[in-house]
Amino acid sequence: MMSRHEYAFYVGIDWAMEAHQVAVVDPAGVRQAEVGVEHSGAAITRFIDGLLKLVDGDAGKLAVAIELPRGALVEMLIDRGIAVFSLNPKQLDRFRDRHTVAGAKDDRLDAYVLGDSLRTDLHLFRRIQLTDPLILQLREFSRMDEDLKQEKVRLANRLREQVYRFFPQMLRLCSAADEAWFWELLELIPTPAAARSADRLRVTRLLRKHRIRRLSAVDVLTALRVAPVQVAPGTMEAARAHIRMLLPRLQLVETQLKETSKRMQETLDQLGASQSPEGQNNEHRDAAVLLSMPGIGITVAATMLSEASEAIAQRDYHALRAHAGVAPVTRRSGKTKFVRRRYACNPRLNNALYHAARVQVQFDPLARQLYAQLRQRGHSHGRALRTIGDRLLRILVAMLRVGRFYNRDRLRSSPASTAAAA
Repeated sequence: MMSRHEYAFYVGIDWAMEAHQVAVVDPAGVRQAEVGVEHSGAAITRFIDGLLKLVDGDAGKLAVAIELPRGALVEMLIDRGIAVFSLNPKQLDRFRDRHTVAGAKDDRLDAYVLGDSLRTDLHLFRRIQLTDPLILQLREFSRMDEDLKQEKVRLANRLREQVYRFFPQMLRLCSAADEAWFWELLELIPTPAAARSADRLRVTRLLRKHRIRRLSAVDVLTALRVAPVQVAPGTMEAARAHIRMLLPRLQLVETQLKETSKRMQETLDQLGASQSPEGQNNEHRDAAVLLSMPGIGITVAATMLSEASEAIAQRDYHALRAHAGVAPVTRRSGKTKFVRRRYACNPRLNNALYHAARVQVQFDPLARQLYAQLRQRGHSHGRALRTIGDRLLRILVAMLRVGRFYNRDRLRSSPASTAAAA
């Protein structure tokens, strides 16, 4: 990467939905141009052509600063060979204070602050690189999976509320009302009256179809044939109408979740099967290394690879633990020192690491031993799992650096690892 003195112009872009505000700054900090750019293919192309004319077509002399590190504008700039850097909005807010103490804020000011700050503090910006197409797809699938799961929870809560209005005994079979077999049973036996005449054989087939072994048909019918609650006239009909609207939506979300999981698995398989050019980090092999660790399954691996692709590719343990929220934040002033949990992190990555640590404690004896020791010291469940997650990342980065799969026996035989776990 060239130094900041080699750039002929620094361009700040305040991103917006319809039109972007742009400021062009020279190495002396003088504002050379201001323009608004419509968010359309033709307008962005004309804008980039205009920038290249300023440097006689030498894209290496241009540096662009923008808050949003993705999108068509960023991709078109990088595709033309222009260096693009991103900055956290919180940092931009601090840089803005250097230019005005009055608290003023507008698009023109922000565009200039971005360009001028890139000129003076290039080392604080992050260079944006185009993401591997497979990683880009994986990120989309993992985020779709999270959105669909949230939608399923919301719909299941609404279904539970309606069932509870007139058929509460049904919820004894599935208290969260979030399982596919429960939805089908609700279609088969929609009311307490229907439960009294329900066919045991059909219930048996339903349970067998969904591989439900914790309940038998007799258990189901016995639970449903208890004395029903008395409700006002019309309540049951209204609730059933609402349920009939909810069930198809829940079934659709469940189908989409299965499809998304399948696509994530296929993408991870493609990543694992791909080979990087010799001399480069084998990022595609990283998928297989991640999946070899206890506690990391398809969803967690997809989230980690897509949300922290740059840190994983660079084997940057410190960046990875900061993004995941397991690196504590220290505040020190004079004789006062306070260490607290990090909240400024990637929430998706944080959530994925939490579940990875939780599952690892269940299946990895070393992690379970460390968790027990931390709890004995008085650490809360969450703090202990963050420590387990931090350990997981440390081991993972070491595995990625040497390109080896997880081996519990090798880890146990390592004095350094044993000491760290203790």
